[in-house]
Amino acid sequence: MVNYKDLGLVNTRDMFARAIKGGYAIPAFNFNNMEQLQAIVKAAVETKSPVILQVSKGARNYANQTLLRYMAEGAVEYAKELGCAHPEIVLHLDHGDSFELCKSCVDMGFSSVMIDGSHLPYEENVALTKKVVEYAHQFDVTVEGELGVLAGVEDEVSAEHHTYTNPEEVIDFATRTGCDSLAISIGTSHGAYKFKPEQCHVDPATGRLVPPPLAFEVLDAVMEKLPGFPIVLHGSSSVPQEYVDMINQYGGKLEAAIGIPEDELRKAAKSAVCKINIDSDSRLAMTAAVRKVFAEKPAEFDPRKYLGPARDEMEKLYKHKIINVLGSNDKLANL
Repeated sequence: MVNYKDLGLVNTRDMFARAIKGGYAIPAFNFNNMEQLQAIVKAAVETKSPVILQVSKGARNYANQTLLRYMAEGAVEYAKELGCAHPEIVLHLDHGDSFELCKSCVDMGFSSVMIDGSHLPYEENVALTKKVVEYAHQFDVTVEGELGVLAGVEDEVSAEHHTYTNPEEVIDFATRTGCDSLAISIGTSHGAYKFKPEQCHVDPATGRLVPPPLAFEVLDAVMEKLPGFPIVLHGSSSVPQEYVDMINQYGGKLEAAIGIPEDELRKAAKSAVCKINIDSDSRLAMTAAVRKVFAEKPAEFDPRKYLGPARDEMEKLYKHKIINVLGSNDKLANL
């Protein structure tokens, strides 16, 4: 048993309470490798932001659970080395699909886990989430549940259509499960292809596709039922078109890739939405930078020469999200 507190990590409880009160959201950035981790930590330290390091089931298998435990501890020490005396870093399981997986993560030093039973019948979702909560809370690990289904594909999470969260269920779900936060569905979507072209309209000024607006009426209804309760948005990458264009310019083939407009995310961050998940954007930034190096320097084979620029591009992206979208800069408890 590895206790996350021994690794210098924190859970989400205090940071979420401050975020709701302060009208901002905590960034939850997914990572799979060292370069992503370095970029996230450096961006968080330089902007003085709390941060959630998110690991999916697939990423955990890719990176290895033992290495992840030391990477998380290393992230805390790296933040201190960069000058942050009291970093607020969460290691969070994204889209846990079983009690066994969530238990394993708690036992290996995760400070927060998500159990995603949203694909199950309601009563089964309640029972599974409650079981995870009862285990995790023994070790002061916070738990995120989910109601509603997001469309799109991300690792092993896939759904053809989204189902908005039913506000009438949220009080019962939160009360019976004891979860610490709730992921809801209001129209965000996983992956870089969040919307089909027929769902969008064309901006006459730019010629680019504009996605349908998020269902803020659903968010408002949830907040009315659960005032002050931490709400989470998944699938909230904006799919920056400059990265899509850059990837395509250097030999890629991303067609009709479109994300969530940042002004909608800013609006959400000012509400009870206190955690916003971003994964695809950093993948796009990394891929764009790597493709650029390969195109301009086809003889290059030193990984540092293409992963270094990729790391720098991701750091720039993370800082932009923290400062200009989520508003979590300068929000550490002990500045």
